[in-house]
Amino acid sequence: MELRALRYFIEVVRQQSFTAAAEQLFVTQPTISKMVKALEDEIGSPLLLRDGRQMVLTDAGRIVCQRGQDVLAAHAQLQKELDDLGTLGRGTLTIGIPPMGGALFSPAIAAFRQRYPKVELKLIEQGSRAVEAALIGGELELGGVLLPVDPDAIDTLPITRQRLWLVARIGSCWDAAKEVPLADLASEPFVFYGESLALNDVVLQACRRAGFAPTVASRSEHWDFMVALVLAGVGIALLPAPYCRRLDAGQFTCRPVVEPEIPWEIAIGWRRNGYLSHAARAWLEVAREALRGLSGDDFMNAPALGIVMSGAAAIPAATGDRKK
Repeated sequence: MELRALRYFIEVVRQQSFTAAAEQLFVTQPTISKMVKALEDEIGSPLLLRDGRQMVLTDAGRIVCQRGQDVLAAHAQLQKELDDLGTLGRGTLTIGIPPMGGALFSPAIAAFRQRYPKVELKLIEQGSRAVEAALIGGELELGGVLLPVDPDAIDTLPITRQRLWLVARIGSCWDAAKEVPLADLASEPFVFYGESLALNDVVLQACRRAGFAPTVASRSEHWDFMVALVLAGVGIALLPAPYCRRLDAGQFTCRPVVEPEIPWEIAIGWRRNGYLSHAARAWLEVAREALRGLSGDDFMNAPALGIVMSGAAAIPAATGDRKK
């Protein structure tokens, strides 16, 4: 049984699509289909059945998916331990970075590169849910995650806890407000998060608790584009307070959202009881030092910036891989 076939099959299950799995793995869709078919032929049983637009695992498929993830994680750990026989003089460390939290990690990235210049940091931009799955599957050693996560599967180092704020164009009815009850936004069109982001579910659940389903005018995975859409009059947005602090007060009204408050808690996560390489342990040590103040007022008092600042641009282009 080929590890590649297992990896392809598990990605299809994760994405619920052969095409999306092919895009994630940077191969063609026929290649994915061929490998999954070969896996089914080897096992002697179908693994996936189509039910409308959804893919349903057969009994054999559930076993292969579950055990296959264990096999891939064990293989990744074996490779890491073999690669880790050397020192921190060289090597590669891959870290998952959530699109809405990328700028938070910039101080740690800079400090790590200064301390360990020969260790290449490979940064993969993915939503928190994808980062969680990659950590559990052993594809990543470390990654930024949105809390809460499954404590039985992932250990965490909390980085910051903030609230979501309303972002509207200046001149709106919210200019005079000190804070905004979430239910008061029920009639507003929203510039919403991409469906692949964990914040999408967090905000949806908060809106339901407030008694309404939000009207989604547009979606994006990047805070700066969301802000640009707000400025263009597409709708209002809910963004983490630190990003609101960076906006031009002459263009935007930003107010805390209450009843309920919506938390935004970012942490560095790693697989519980998993192996961490020397480079990963060094990264955690650097992160504890460099990111220690992000939960306090220093981070909240960042100077105001224009919307031209890109969250993705905070990741050094020379070392970052952006994965859509």
